[in-house]
Amino acid sequence: MSALNQTDPIMPQRGGFHLDKLNGKFMGVCSGIANYFGWDATVVRVAWALAVLLGFGSPILIYLAIGLIAN
Repeated sequence: MSALNQTDPIMPQRGGFHLDKLNGKFMGVCSGIANYFGWDATVVRVAWALAVLLGFGSPILIYLAIGLIAN
């Protein structure tokens, strides 16, 4: 079997990134990130809030860009 056909046991198979508007609070970006990586959405939201406070607002622009570009 070639190396291309083998699945990596550490990294699960996942589809593309999607916003999670059903479980999201605002645009579903943090819950979409949490679903994509298999993390808890609360942890992603807290990390994003800390990034906004420590990043002088630039994470807000990144959040809006992800929310507008992703489907």
